[in-house]
Amino acid sequence: MKVLAFNGSPRREGNTCLAISLVTAELEAEGIETEVIQVGSKVIRGCTACGKCRENKDERCVLPGDDVNTWIQKMKAADGILLGSPVHFAGMSGAMKSFLDRAFYVSGSNGNLLRHKVGAAVVAVRRSGGLPTFEQLNNFLLYSEMLLPTSNYWNVIHGTQPGEAAQDLEGVQIMRVLGRNMAWLMKLVENGKGKVVPPAKEAKAFMSFIH
Repeated sequence: MKVLAFNGSPRREGNTCLAISLVTAELEAEGIETEVIQVGSKVIRGCTACGKCRENKDERCVLPGDDVNTWIQKMKAADGILLGSPVHFAGMSGAMKSFLDRAFYVSGSNGNLLRHKVGAAVVAVRRSGGLPTFEQLNNFLLYSEMLLPTSNYWNVIHGTQPGEAAQDLEGVQIMRVLGRNMAWLMKLVENGKGKVVPPAKEAKAFMSFIH
């Protein structure tokens, strides 16, 4: 099994990286392979709402010049997805938002590529805005019918300068517990294959309130 983690921070080795590494260490201890992809330092265009991914159904975004399509295929192949972001004005980083908008739109337009994969989100913050950012990240996972492991508190760790989050003892514990619970849930899913029938997929119902 494999978990693909995305670091939405422009700092490669900042506190978001630390949070991710605390989770992946627990996953690797349970025999689960992990890979971390740096998103936050890349130039990624936002979704233009062109609808081509829904029209073409080729599991690709038509916007050129970045690695989004490569990452989408890696997400499709992975068993678990871990999203990490710092807090910028009480929200996720701009590069992370642009990536997630496009990747999850492609996924949803192509039969929901991430359905029933295990997904989790972690946030690194100096002071405030951690929970709104955590909710933003979770919205993508929930929309995609992914399975979310829990920890013993919301998945937020505090620190300003790179490495300071290691002093947040509660935050460190939160990440450790999340990693163990994520590994456990992934093993439940894996061991249930062929034994527990998953619920049938329903066609998405779209409703407009403008008449």
